[in-house]
Amino acid sequence: MRTTMTRRGFLALAGGAALAGCTASAEEVAPNGQATTGGALRALFPGAGAAESLDPHVPPTPLDRARHKALFDKLVELDDDLRPVPRLAKRWESDADATVWRFTLREARFHDGRVLTPDDVLATLARVTDPNAQGRVARSALAALDLANSRAADATTVELALTAPTAELPALLAGAGTAIVPADYADPAKAVGTGPFALAAFEPGRLLVARAFADHWDGAPHLAELHVLTAGDEAARVAALRAGGAEYAHGLGPAFVDAAGSSLRALTARGGVAHGFAMRADRAPFDDPRVRAAFRLLADRTALVGQVLGGRGEVGNDLFGKGFQHYAGDLPQRLRDVAAARELLRGAGAGDLAVTLRTTELPVVREAAELYAGQLREGGVAVTVEVRPEATYAAERAAGDGLWSYWAEPTTIPGHLESAEERAVTGWRDPEHDLALEQARSTVDSATRGELYRRVQRVRHDQGALLVWGHADAVAGTTAAVRGVAAARQDTDGWARFDRAWLSA
Repeated sequence: MRTTMTRRGFLALAGGAALAGCTASAEEVAPNGQATTGGALRALFPGAGAAESLDPHVPPTPLDRARHKALFDKLVELDDDLRPVPRLAKRWESDADATVWRFTLREARFHDGRVLTPDDVLATLARVTDPNAQGRVARSALAALDLANSRAADATTVELALTAPTAELPALLAGAGTAIVPADYADPAKAVGTGPFALAAFEPGRLLVARAFADHWDGAPHLAELHVLTAGDEAARVAALRAGGAEYAHGLGPAFVDAAGSSLRALTARGGVAHGFAMRADRAPFDDPRVRAAFRLLADRTALVGQVLGGRGEVGNDLFGKGFQHYAGDLPQRLRDVAAARELLRGAGAGDLAVTLRTTELPVVREAAELYAGQLREGGVAVTVEVRPEATYAAERAAGDGLWSYWAEPTTIPGHLESAEERAVTGWRDPEHDLALEQARSTVDSATRGELYRRVQRVRHDQGALLVWGHADAVAGTTAAVRGVAAARQDTDGWARFDRAWLSA
């Protein structure tokens, strides 16, 4: 810390000092009775087999992230509008140019009884950003951390130095793969965290059993146990709810909302998964911006949302994060224009273009690909739809060319704009985009920073390589006995918050 720094030199960016989490308590959503304690809740998620891990810095699937959320805490979480809110850090502040941040920690304990310290935070961030480790999903987002010059300012304050101004650091620390672990953490299978539940048993591809942690800083869970189980098929998850084999099911389709009936409850959150298509912009034919523009104009987004999502979602405008902080909502909605698309293709010398649209086995994703293929054919494009295995799809997409189904879970606008995954998938680069993004990253004033992020999105909207056709509602299901579980977008503070859940009689 610079010796000239004064308290007035720090700015309360992102509102960290005063905000509370967004999840309603069990009592708030259960007007007919007080929360009861005890019992076990069984939560079903699509599984990933042997690839499942308790390493909280390698969370490839919602199943992994739900398990990690039970066992660990992050410094910061995101509310339903994807603004940062306190978790293990009860407040934060930055110096005037957002190159040094201070996070004040709560009084929290790990499951083995040790007290959380700044050294645990520093060791965690070193593990997350280790360049030699595989699968650390938050590494690129936290690339500006300068851990050599970061320190424990006192027993409850960690001071993080950065190599470049980063005004959105709290939001980046709320991303997937940032949970705090003890400084000597070495064996992911032991999974010692500060979360509301402590590990009892884990079998990859099958189950996690976790027991209530009585000393959790936010209060002990109402449940005695949480069982996070796998069921890869949506129909199997719904059947388990109906048969009494589970109390919660993640990742249900829009049809469940109408089919739940009186014995089940549908929890619906607006603006969940964003769906679209990615064009490989560094290879023909999508290296020509006229071809990319034509493919965007051929999409009938209203039809895709109506038919694929059953109307349970919002029309997309080729950008992620609709409605989130910094979203460029002032851009005109792109509409279908087949004649203009045909003219663009002719001008690009692609009037008789033939492409392969690769998709995967996920029902919504595959159905959207087949419908969009028909829309492309109406524009004179010859399209072959090729369904690829879900297990290898992400790797094939990153290495392949052409046109691919693409979808993304909710994340902050800055987090998505910094995404290394999207760049790997599309190969798209633009100097104006990158300059505005760099300026936004280092701008402390929130209004100016927001306008710069909107400028970045305007470039993407005009020149980019993504077609975002819709934003699906996030749907989960519970039995009627479940209380205290809120409808929430995935990876926000309210999502998979089973520590506030309880079971009524």
